[in-house]
Amino acid sequence: MPYLSILFLVLLSFLGNIFAADSDPEPAKKEPVWLSESRGHIAKEAYAQAIAALQAANKTNSADWNNLMGYSLRKNKPSDFSGAAKHYERALEIDPRHRGALEYLGELKLMTGDLAGAEALLATLDKVCLFGCDEYSDLKEAIQKFKSGK
Repeated sequence: MPYLSILFLVLLSFLGNIFAADSDPEPAKKEPVWLSESRGHIAKEAYAQAIAALQAANKTNSADWNNLMGYSLRKNKPSDFSGAAKHYERALEIDPRHRGALEYLGELKLMTGDLAGAEALLATLDKVCLFGCDEYSDLKEAIQKFKSGK
């Protein structure tokens, strides 16, 4: 009988350690300054400023950096479709499931008349977004508008 008490106490100590490990959650990771700064410029449609901030950060091995650079180049006036495509493709080399890059590259393909390319990216998004996502819905809507001539 004393063995059962000891066993119970040992098990209880393990459970206590398990709960203790969960009681102090890991602090949330902060978004890098360059990312929040660039997104802020993009939200204000200040694409030249976003490009400058991204160039200063020079995080060329980041899928997010390449996606935002591609987006800013595409939206800036004058647009740089070739540069935007290069950055979207680089983002997808780094992270083939990057939803933003898949959507925006699809939109760029529509802007350049490549419906088949946009539909292929929509099919990829359909696989990536198993239960649907905004990027899939947005690209699907853009394709429907393209097809209807709007």
